[in-house]
Amino acid sequence: MRESFPQRTGLPGIVRRDRKLGLWARVRNLFVPPRKLKFTREGKFFVGITLGVGFAAINTANNLLYLLLGMLLALIVVSGVMSEISLRDLTVLRRLPLRAQVGRAHLVEIEVYNHKKRVPSYAIEVEDLRHGQPADKRCFFLKISPKSAQVAAYRRTPNKRGRDHHIGFRIATRFPFGLFEKSREIEAEGELIIYPPVDPVKLRPLPAGRLPGTDGTLGRGYGDEFLGLRLMRPGEDPRDIQWKKTAAVGQQVLRERAREARPDISLPLETARPETAADDWDARFERRIRDVASRAVAHLKRGDAVAVRTSTGDVARGDRSTGADPVLRFLALVQPIPARALRKLL
Repeated sequence: MRESFPQRTGLPGIVRRDRKLGLWARVRNLFVPPRKLKFTREGKFFVGITLGVGFAAINTANNLLYLLLGMLLALIVVSGVMSEISLRDLTVLRRLPLRAQVGRAHLVEIEVYNHKKRVPSYAIEVEDLRHGQPADKRCFFLKISPKSAQVAAYRRTPNKRGRDHHIGFRIATRFPFGLFEKSREIEAEGELIIYPPVDPVKLRPLPAGRLPGTDGTLGRGYGDEFLGLRLMRPGEDPRDIQWKKTAAVGQQVLRERAREARPDISLPLETARPETAADDWDARFERRIRDVASRAVAHLKRGDAVAVRTSTGDVARGDRSTGADPVLRFLALVQPIPARALRKLL
């Protein structure tokens, strides 16, 4: 079957556009250096001495000074070649923890794999880059053998809840003489959700006759707790038969369950930001989130089911089966909404 006219006329335009983009990318890469070079303190002195020897050799025409100048320049060339070899063919991986919390330290593992077949890499320093934050965490690898990997970890204590975006790595080395620091950056995205802090909270004691996670006194029903044993009546569920007692008595004996009602413990969270909010409104909002998170965790530890409700109608629920992760993750990502925008939504 013959192709339609639009399909045959559209393809050349797409190909030409891709070629233009590829050409522009190649031209742009010509002006972006693949490596960054920075002088160390010792390197500045070394370059200063090299320049001084060079001026002295030109002015005096002394062969010994020319020889010394050649040795100094050779050291610079050797330093550049060996540092380039150390930086090549390295793959960096990041292992983030499953969860993190404000005020609690967590470990981040960094693994570096050397793909070179015969040459090891020496004195490799890896910085974990995060979006909008300074690169203050580094891992140092003294030697990475050929076709092998080395693993190191750094400890970090977050001070702000929300999404922590990791954007890449900066790999640097001062090998072999420590005169220059050569580095390159690679992209490696990662994301970690930082939970809000949780304080210990003392809840009110349960009413008399109430089990954890229930609301009401004990009675016959279909809950998880057992009240005792009784004879089975016609039409009842045979799955609750206690066979050992049935064999001993000669009649079908049934386990009698307790009645449990499990209403959610509702924790409201006001997320509407007033148009005339005070300067400390954001700080008070963070304190409210911390208080809600603390009370939610305390209720969940006691066995209660918890529901956190915001002004926009969003709800996060947690119980004994799911744990506190859904609620804490929800509180980690919730953001205030201007009151005017909230009125439009409602």
